[in-house]
Amino acid sequence: MSVRRRSAWPRFALAVAALLAAATGSVPPRPYAPPETVVAIALDVEKRGVVYSWGGGHADEPGPSTGTCLGYTGRIRPCPATRTVGLDCSGFTRWVYALAHGRDVLGPGNTDDHVRRMRRVRSPLPGDLVFFGSVTEERIRTHHVGIYLGGGKMVNAPETGAVVRVDPIHRVKDFAGFYRL
Repeated sequence: MSVRRRSAWPRFALAVAALLAAATGSVPPRPYAPPETVVAIALDVEKRGVVYSWGGGHADEPGPSTGTCLGYTGRIRPCPATRTVGLDCSGFTRWVYALAHGRDVLGPGNTDDHVRRMRRVRSPLPGDLVFFGSVTEERIRTHHVGIYLGGGKMVNAPETGAVVRVDPIHRVKDFAGFYRL
């Protein structure tokens, strides 16, 4: 009497199909990026020497783009943003978070818009965002954001004429708090 063995082929084919689906992006994006991923990406952008551009990073998709001179208050005149491909502070954090999370989790907008999508934390972790300005129950008026590294430091796109860099948090006035998705 011969015993017929079941083939492992159907299970193998299903496993390969699942791997291919994952590789092609048809699985849902990660809901949460580990802090070390956010920090590693932010430091990689800093190493690349990405320049600051007022309004840069606010195209339909996150990433370096030419900026705008609307609302420009920088010290370099005339405004160089429309001919500079780069990132402003919120464009920088938007791009890093999009790379880390696999999708645009912060969305378009400025620092005020981004802080509204997050929650304030008292015990920050590397990878959290650090905002500057004023955040109260009545009003949000922020002017800068960076990615917290720990030890009182952040990675940020600081100002026209600069590149993405690591700075001490105390370099920027009006600390408003640490925020997390």
